[in-house]
Amino acid sequence: MNIIRDKSLWIICTVLLLSACSSVKNIPENDALFTGSKIDIIETPLLPKDKKNVLDELQVLPVPRPNKKFLWMPFKLWMHNLGSEKGIGKWIRNKFGEPPVLLSQVNENLNSQILDNYLENRGFFRVRVDNEIIKKGKKAYIKYEIFTGPEYRVRDISFPKDSGELAEAIRATESGTLLKSGTPFNLNTIIAERTRINTVLKDKGYYFFNDDYLLLESDTTIGNNEVAMYLTIKKITPEEAKHPYKIKSVVIYPNYELSNNRQEVDSTSIQVGERFVIIDSTQIFKPIIFESAMQFRPGDLYSRKNHNATLSRLISLGAFKFVKNRFETVVDSNVMRLNTYYYLTPMPKKAYRFELLGTSKTNNLVGSQVNIGWRHRNAFRAAEQFSINLFAGIELQVNGNFANTNTYRIGGEASLSVPRFMVPFIKVKSPGEFVPRTNMLLGYEQLNRNTLYTLNSFKAQYGYLWKENKRKEHQLNPISISYVNPINITQLYRDSILRNPTLARITDRQFIIGSTYNYNYNQLIGNTNQTGLYFNGLIDIAGNILGLVTGADWRTNDTINFLGSPFSQYVKAEMDIRYYKQFSKKINWANRMIFGYGLPYGNSKQIPFVKQFFAGGNNSLRGFRSRTVGPGSYRSPNAGNRNALFLPDQSGDIRFEVNTEFRIKLFSIIETAIFADAGNVWLRNDDPLKPGAKFSSKFLNELAMDAGLGFRLDFTILLLRFDFAFPLKVPYANTPPDKSMVLNLAIGYPF
Repeated sequence: MNIIRDKSLWIICTVLLLSACSSVKNIPENDALFTGSKIDIIETPLLPKDKKNVLDELQVLPVPRPNKKFLWMPFKLWMHNLGSEKGIGKWIRNKFGEPPVLLSQVNENLNSQILDNYLENRGFFRVRVDNEIIKKGKKAYIKYEIFTGPEYRVRDISFPKDSGELAEAIRATESGTLLKSGTPFNLNTIIAERTRINTVLKDKGYYFFNDDYLLLESDTTIGNNEVAMYLTIKKITPEEAKHPYKIKSVVIYPNYELSNNRQEVDSTSIQVGERFVIIDSTQIFKPIIFESAMQFRPGDLYSRKNHNATLSRLISLGAFKFVKNRFETVVDSNVMRLNTYYYLTPMPKKAYRFELLGTSKTNNLVGSQVNIGWRHRNAFRAAEQFSINLFAGIELQVNGNFANTNTYRIGGEASLSVPRFMVPFIKVKSPGEFVPRTNMLLGYEQLNRNTLYTLNSFKAQYGYLWKENKRKEHQLNPISISYVNPINITQLYRDSILRNPTLARITDRQFIIGSTYNYNYNQLIGNTNQTGLYFNGLIDIAGNILGLVTGADWRTNDTINFLGSPFSQYVKAEMDIRYYKQFSKKINWANRMIFGYGLPYGNSKQIPFVKQFFAGGNNSLRGFRSRTVGPGSYRSPNAGNRNALFLPDQSGDIRFEVNTEFRIKLFSIIETAIFADAGNVWLRNDDPLKPGAKFSSKFLNELAMDAGLGFRLDFTILLLRFDFAFPLKVPYANTPPDKSMVLNLAIGYPF
């Protein structure tokens, strides 16, 4: 009875609220609520697909726009009508409301002219637009009917015929014209053509030229619905814009202060060959850092491409806070030349970092970690970045059956990043806008589970990072070494290994020496629509040289030890493919697919535990706890036991995972998401201790699946994520799905 009474009360309240929030409640007597524009093309030679595209473009042109809607309902208008002129009602109206858009605010004839002009710019020169006001009670919309007439196309384009230097340079670009014979007349194409020519000329030395000096005229009277185009140079074009310029000198001020109005002409200068001059009395930077950054040489034609590349490289060095450039014209023996000056303001040499982090996990673990960092941005006077980072952390088991099983972490790493390729005996040049880096790293970590074991981990790495362009990045580490040495393994843990032999892999002594290559492609960079593809590929190869030298083969019991343990030999490949689709500023669709495959061989029967694949967790299958899924249809005995001493840590040699979610911005900083995940990991070979773990043709039937709802708080610099997920299908044989909800707390999007 109480339930029925409560439901009835909610229904009554909802009806009263909607009545109070009627969208036409406050519309003046002789006016109407404007609900939008309906545009239709009645007669046109356009094909159905092209007609739809034109209609989509026209829909956004009429003004004003009607009141905003969410799920087809004008909530903001309702909130405005619900409010009042005083007190909390005024706050509701101003904060969440939106006043009604009235029919009297619409100028339908002006909108008709806007539609006409737009279509004319699209090559329809005989357009007719009719409009009609359609009223239904206190609401109204405006119907626009369009008769486009024929579509005009470009017959040909005539480039400047005079004999001037500039005209000749423009004619040289004719082969790349966008105004091909037979293409539709379009004002946007004309603008793009002018921009194209300007870009080409800028890279051929025409520093003072711009596209406003070009005039593209059209003649529509030639018949057959065709347009003849004539490209000319405007008479107002200044003389300096008609000639190419060469670089005379390059002068660099690497210790420039913004407060200085004039450069240090009396400072110590360093002449670097014939390439550039450095003026700096302090000499805090070696000339070598500018040799690859400077894309100009004396005698080179000015090029905007080289100009932008130089600025980009100087910024990407990471040593300068501000980069400013100035060109100065010089007339030298009737040759137009430019002196170029670069004013560079250094960043502070040293920087410090302190972080205090806190964690809370679903397995009754809470903890904290302290990170301390120090960085020198010019360690050896060539913009090298030297960093030292130290950390210490603890995780405490606050309840459960093993409250004394705590984990302590301590360690650090030192890294050196040099802004150039350092390849023994070879000098490597790197074209483009980005400075390559040579990275070196040494690290150590001790993980101590006080009643179980201690792991000492060492790592060393030497590699290169470079960008092909703003979307393509490569990282090659020819030397990557990792060594894990377990100590202080307690009897408690040894007894646990007897009951669960897979636990032994965690405390295996490991030695890995190999190479890695990573390729990253991000189509979203520079894409304002935020629609595009993201790809990340990794190849990890270990033990090849040692395996080749020693001839190790575990199948013949001929394994070789190095530093007291068999060295690892394997090949691992992983691909992360994502596709993002932006439907509007508030609705986005994100998708991800992950493939992973590992192949041990030679000296290894299996891939090292730290290199294997895992599934489950807040950035993976969100309906399952971290690392609890798989492998295959195998289920760990501890999978559902939150108080277990050893939580599931299920790994595999093969990984397949797909994720999808719709992200919807509600209002202010609040976002929501509807998502689904599917995936699993598998072993390559049978394991008697893990029945059902081997990959087979039935792998699709062994996919774990989940779905859920998420809420996000977007603070711009930080996104806090709450994802509520439910398992839909478990991969375990003869096991019904666990219906319990999993709450994932995380920072940032899952992908």
